[in-house]
Amino acid sequence: MAFTTQPLPGCDSFGCVISDLDPASISDPAVRKRLYDLWIEKGVIVFKGLADLETQISLSEIYGEPEQHPLLVGIDRPREHFVIAEIEYVEEDGDLYEINGEQRGGYLPWHFDLAYLEKINHGGILRAAVLPRRGGQTGFIDRIAAYDALPERLKERIERLRVIHRYLADATKARFGERPEKCLQLSRNITLALEHPAVQRPVTHPLVYTQKETGRKVINVSPWHAVAIEGMENAEGDALLAEVIDHLIRPELAYFHQWELDDMVLWDNWRMLHCACGVPRGEQRKVRRTTIAGDYALGAQLLAADVQG
Repeated sequence: MAFTTQPLPGCDSFGCVISDLDPASISDPAVRKRLYDLWIEKGVIVFKGLADLETQISLSEIYGEPEQHPLLVGIDRPREHFVIAEIEYVEEDGDLYEINGEQRGGYLPWHFDLAYLEKINHGGILRAAVLPRRGGQTGFIDRIAAYDALPERLKERIERLRVIHRYLADATKARFGERPEKCLQLSRNITLALEHPAVQRPVTHPLVYTQKETGRKVINVSPWHAVAIEGMENAEGDALLAEVIDHLIRPELAYFHQWELDDMVLWDNWRMLHCACGVPRGEQRKVRRTTIAGDYALGAQLLAADVQG
């Protein structure tokens, strides 16, 4: 066996932990196929004992082409590698929110990456660089399992609907899902992204789509970025979308990863939601992420004037 697998701690419905993987075996076609198939089957893979840049990029290449994060294209700043996005909270420059009366840095609400673009990347790998003494977990929710648990009446209502998404920096202004009480500071990266040409128009994505490899249906909405149901930009549509999102982000559906410094975490962005729980003010958290290219070819760009909600 080239590696060993175990379930995610306390999570039976998706995900797995891989250990004892020799980086030298990553070039073996049989190992690569098994790792790819596990990704499609499980949605999230935690790799133990592999926390270095070269291995992160080699693993990413199994699942697609690593690419620059679209909002970093055209931005000239030093990075560890051009395909690495540096996700950091340090007190001098980081997102800082008040949540349940606590100041928390580096918080990101439930979302999938690039929901605000027409073309959604297929996945990503996070690697721990600096971890806080407490806090800093990353949460994951399986949108396939969430769809399966929907009442039949909701499955029928949402089958052919589309959801408008757009880029939003300040999570307190999200229309749906969980919202912090107050925004105290936004990072330079987040505020620069507001001006990026790629995010100036909203997009739509189907509220339900089918995973082509397995035929399983996926709830396809990013709570942080959702604006409205297309063609139902009214109270009825908002109530329906809120009901679906509230179902999707129920705590019992979530797994929260407790990071160790030798961890890398891969997820299928076409299937999973994720969030960052944040850290207490004064702590630091730094992770490095690859963006795995792809296009499920179901997104569509809108004119800003088309958005009513």
